[in-house]
Amino acid sequence: MAKNTFNKVKAGDLELKEKVVAINRVTKTTKGGRTFSFSALVVVGNEHGVVGHGLGKAKEVQEAITKGIDDAKKNLIKVPVMHGTIPHDQLAKEGAAKVLIKPAAHGTGVIAGGSMRAVLESAGITDVLAKSLGSANPHNVVKATFKALGLLREPIQIAKTRSVSLKKVFNG
Repeated sequence: MAKNTFNKVKAGDLELKEKVVAINRVTKTTKGGRTFSFSALVVVGNEHGVVGHGLGKAKEVQEAITKGIDDAKKNLIKVPVMHGTIPHDQLAKEGAAKVLIKPAAHGTGVIAGGSMRAVLESAGITDVLAKSLGSANPHNVVKATFKALGLLREPIQIAKTRSVSLKKVFNG
């Protein structure tokens, strides 16, 4: 199977907005009693085609969120956004989570479930139809959405690869 190389981006001087997707309280039982810790799944994006996700774990919620944001800034990718939507349909799978995203007409809005909605809105996609098939686990849904967004290709890039005009790519 070919390894996917997504369009990685450096955090540098981008102005990123954070969204907490899920916070999980984890309990560890020890001889002295129970120890609580937290894990936070965070999505960051500049709402102009750059988005990232990360996981942070700590003894306190705020510290876990901060660690998640730092991790998300290390995993940024560039997403092709055309007129507020994506260029083509895409299906992706991560674990038991399967995700389908389709372009939509202007004015449709983001029609997607919780975890997917956070990723798509952070990427700056305003019109899209999305469906989460299979598992509803937020971690796998976010990863599958990222895989789908990473597999998207720019129409100009496809036209160059096929040596055809841009009009031919859209109209067949």
